Amino acid sequence: MQDSATTPRLSGVAVFFYVFLPFALGHYLSTLLRNVNAVLASHLVGALALTPGELGLLTSAFFFAFALVQLPIGIALDRWGPRRVQLAMMLVGAIGALLFSRGSGFGQLVVARAIMGFGLGGCFMAAVKAVSTWIAPSKLPSVHGYLIAVGGLGAATATMPVRLALEYTDWRGLFAILAGLTACSGLLIALLYPRDTGTQTSRGPLGQALRDVFRAPVFRTTASLVLIPHAVFFGIQGLWIGRWLTDVARFPDDAVAYLLYMGMASVIFGAIAVGTITEWAGKRGIAPLDVAAAGIGVFLLVQAAFVVSYAPSFQLLSVLFTLVGTITGIEYAIIAQSMPRELTGRAATCLNLLIFIGAFVVQAGFGLMIGLWTADAAGHAPAMAYRVAFAVLVLVQLPGLAGFVMRRRRQRRADTAPTVDEGMAVTS
Repeated sequence: MQDSATTPRLSGVAVFFYVFLPFALGHYLSTLLRNVNAVLASHLVGALALTPGELGLLTSAFFFAFALVQLPIGIALDRWGPRRVQLAMMLVGAIGALLFSRGSGFGQLVVARAIMGFGLGGCFMAAVKAVSTWIAPSKLPSVHGYLIAVGGLGAATATMPVRLALEYTDWRGLFAILAGLTACSGLLIALLYPRDTGTQTSRGPLGQALRDVFRAPVFRTTASLVLIPHAVFFGIQGLWIGRWLTDVARFPDDAVAYLLYMGMASVIFGAIAVGTITEWAGKRGIAPLDVAAAGIGVFLLVQAAFVVSYAPSFQLLSVLFTLVGTITGIEYAIIAQSMPRELTGRAATCLNLLIFIGAFVVQAGFGLMIGLWTADAAGHAPAMAYRVAFAVLVLVQLPGLAGFVMRRRRQRRADTAPTVDEGMAVTS
């Protein structure tokens, strides 16, 4: 990071236009491309005759590449700064989108999707690093929230606006357009972001830093509670909620696009609500981990409702899944607040690595489970397939919540148990 003593300050307007805006645009395009297959699924299945397993693997290739690039991106940002790194990575992402638009087979599209994930894997981290160089630390939490809101806007754009765009072009043309926008975003960063004025530094040996992160009790506790639900949130909302609305609820494409839009747009409100509730709870002595546990409990109830598959609740469930699932993003704030400053960057990188590997497993595995059932003549998987798949997800997440509750109970008993001196005083 640049030395704050030698880095010239910029006005608030300059920071917005030269720093926040270009990097936020990159994050916006990253979330758009990550989620766009939820609307395009029927088009891809129709054009390529994909099975549910192939559709899941195709879409989740983005997550797999996204996860693999986290550690190298973290090192590169520390060493060369966000301007140079993001220019190169956005161009790689643009190449991936262009290759996807020209792909003619399942294998080619998987590779292209992976290249997209590789190129766009550092958008959020680069944005955070860029704004942290030019913005006072006291203002970073609010800016972090704005970045999440921009990501929610990108996810929302991947729904109804994409559906409207398909009236004027096909999915291949859409990806060609997105490839051009991604390349332009990288060029904007190169042109507008202030030139690096300080020496970029690394934070010590990577192996030692990672060991310190995984040894930290707060990292293990937070990850054991939130990591799997976070992976489920990313893996399901980016593809399978849309397919569930098509296969189980039997909504037409226009209705599916609208409900996905409402769900993705709710990320903006969910992120603001999570921050507000956490701040309110902190003033009353309630720890952020307790807020996270309560939110995860509600998130599991929403998923359990998918298992019940109660028809009148279909529209509500599709939005609630995304709205409530935003609670999983709280783990970044918990780690940042609780770990030593010199480890927060590496801890965030490790979280990203684990989350997106998990999202890859969830998205691909969910498709494989759905594929165990035979689709009908119209290509719709049966409702039972989704009920079983959601039940498996709930069962996988339950141990983390149960373990946290048991640890909390033991801690409270230990806190309220009388000490030796108190016990002697009572007996005397």
